[in-house]
Amino acid sequence: MSTGQVSSLLAPVVALNIWTFVMEGWMYQARIPVYSKLNIKNTITKRELDAMTPASVRWKGDNYNHLMEQPTQFYAIALVLALAGKDDKIDILLAWSYVAVRIVHSLVQSTSNHIMSRFSIFVVSSGILAVMTGRAALLVF
Repeated sequence: MSTGQVSSLLAPVVALNIWTFVMEGWMYQARIPVYSKLNIKNTITKRELDAMTPASVRWKGDNYNHLMEQPTQFYAIALVLALAGKDDKIDILLAWSYVAVRIVHSLVQSTSNHIMSRFSIFVVSSGILAVMTGRAALLVF
């Protein structure tokens, strides 16, 4: 990356953030109609609300929460690689692969929520992130 040029690793970071907003919108689109029909009191607990909410609606919120978890590591590692000027083809491919796998994970969790499929997809995304982390570690240590 030359001076003044934007790292190609920033595009997958922004793409995953955009996807997170898409999931947030989907979550609200699913929750608002259900919640507006429920007689929700101020003293209701999350567990009580979850018991009144259809599983297919909860899945979208669960996935949105998941996008606030492991992907934060992705953002940090991608930014380390970008700041280090390490945006070679391998790192860019890994970053886009991570984003693609996380989108697939979101779609599986938010539609069928098949646990073993979700787990397999999560393992793949974790593997990609581990490789990216290893590559960043080689740069900074």
